[in-house]
Amino acid sequence: MTDNLEHSELPEYPNLDFENALWENDVLWIAGIDEAGRGALAGPVAAAAVILPKITSLQSDLCGVRDSKLMTPTQRVYWAKEIEALAVSWAVGFASVKEIDSIGILPATRLASTRAVEGLTVCPDCLLLDYLQLPNSNLAQVSLPKGDRCSLSIAAASILAKTSRDAILLEMDSQIPGYGFAKHKGYGTPEHIRALESLGPSIVHRHSFAPIRI
Repeated sequence: MTDNLEHSELPEYPNLDFENALWENDVLWIAGIDEAGRGALAGPVAAAAVILPKITSLQSDLCGVRDSKLMTPTQRVYWAKEIEALAVSWAVGFASVKEIDSIGILPATRLASTRAVEGLTVCPDCLLLDYLQLPNSNLAQVSLPKGDRCSLSIAAASILAKTSRDAILLEMDSQIPGYGFAKHKGYGTPEHIRALESLGPSIVHRHSFAPIRI
């Protein structure tokens, strides 16, 4: 099943309203899912799945967790470790540049998300997703607009997806210098576009994406 929930106001920090509603209906294992790198010009797309425990201190234990885009790199690294230590189970999945160019970014994002879910050591009863839906999954799903701003589980997943993908781009920067991957993480910044114009695309660039696409 898939529910679409709309929100008129976004909280400053995500909360457990959606998780609590499911827990009250005996849905215990809830996996928050979010992605990173969907709009980048280079590198894989990443998705994380996180099952948080049903404990009374959860909100305070993860009080600094929010949409990863609103956090500094130092904050993301710190809270990623806290999430990993507290989670019942977590996993990160990727779809490669080759897969993105072959099947398209939306199917590739779904593929990375499916791999993340399959990597969990506990089978979730329900998935909380940020807009995305997994049509090939038989698991119950709730698709939340701006989910990483509203749901603590999805926000936690956004942090793990972002930090895991950033680590890959840092490694790419050392292996393929000149593009500045360590700084822009593959996104289309002016610096990155200038490097592309000078050096041309590398093997880790998405050749199906403009302005690389011919």
